[in-house]
Amino acid sequence: MTDAAPQPFVSHTPPAAIEDLRARLRATRWPDAPQDAGWAYGTDPGYLRELVGYWADGFDWSAQEAELNRLPRFRARVGGAGSAGGPGIHFVHARAVAPAGPVVPLVLSHGWPDSFWRYTKVIPLLTDPGAHGADPGDAFDVVVPDAPGFGYSDRPTGAPLDVIAIAGLWAELMPMLGYERFGAAGGDVGSHVSRYLALDHPDRVVAVHRTDAGIPVYPGDPSDLEPEEREWMRDAAAWGATEGAYAAIQRTKPQTAAVGLNDSPAALAAWIVEKLRAWSDCGGAVERRFTKDEILTNVSIYWFTETIGSSMRLYRANAAIPPAQHGRRVEVPSGFALFQGDVVRPPRAWLERTTNLVRVTEPPHGGHFAAFEEPEVYAQELREFFRPYRAEFA
Repeated sequence: MTDAAPQPFVSHTPPAAIEDLRARLRATRWPDAPQDAGWAYGTDPGYLRELVGYWADGFDWSAQEAELNRLPRFRARVGGAGSAGGPGIHFVHARAVAPAGPVVPLVLSHGWPDSFWRYTKVIPLLTDPGAHGADPGDAFDVVVPDAPGFGYSDRPTGAPLDVIAIAGLWAELMPMLGYERFGAAGGDVGSHVSRYLALDHPDRVVAVHRTDAGIPVYPGDPSDLEPEEREWMRDAAAWGATEGAYAAIQRTKPQTAAVGLNDSPAALAAWIVEKLRAWSDCGGAVERRFTKDEILTNVSIYWFTETIGSSMRLYRANAAIPPAQHGRRVEVPSGFALFQGDVVRPPRAWLERTTNLVRVTEPPHGGHFAAFEEPEVYAQELREFFRPYRAEFA
């Protein structure tokens, strides 16, 4: 790509790549496992065999890819000087359908281990609320970019970009699409991207909505925190001790793990599906929240774009962010929807300490992938949160 202007994008996977994937899946060399291991040691071996068997002989990637291509997808070079200065960014740009009032432009930032896939269910609910039983006056223009190194965006060839740099790219992308002011929302890594959009570009961001506050980092004296904040930090540390091995690898030696995950589709599926299960509100049964087709669409995006290694390197980049950055307070109006099934949910005292808090809700169902698990609830959260700011776009 040499033209900085957005260009329509359609993905197409060659049949030979699909056949290569199937051959690798069928040739998986399975490890041994303790009898009745279940999910105690990682991904359940029995479930993974079932999933891999379906991926090899039942899953129709071409049909799923065609469905993804129904979205208005684009690529543009963003950042740097000139048309060759920055990475090529893939994004969905879906405009409001039959709006009945001012339209809020909204950039949605995904996390790991996903991509623009996270928001595929919620996009039509936001662009065409009237067709889904909601107020047509709550319509959004929705932009969902793949972060560099994720999905169909370019993989950084040099040092990986951190969430601060990614926020800077979105601050350039949105005006490129005609939006000088806009709302921002996200979860997981995307929560941090949204935070830095608000911190570093407050003149562009009208308000910011997040589904989590990330793993707590406090550069000050812990004795200054409220008791519930200190308890939250202890809970987060305990969660990290039992669930955080993936993050330790990805922020220290991601390239070692990338060799196996980029070569073995079964390993890639195991790495990702464990997190879909552990972080979602599924009660221990991953397919209560994600069908096999949905899981494998997410995993197949990683496989065919070969982005598992580059996506993991983001953790290493984020680990190098100076501690002072974590102590900055967001003054842009901020809202949170803390879904009950999510992990490491922050107390209100922390949100008030770190943001200009104007709204907190606690939806009773849904987890870390709320936009995919509970798209109707998530869409309604965004409609209600951004409603007071619509007049700015009249």
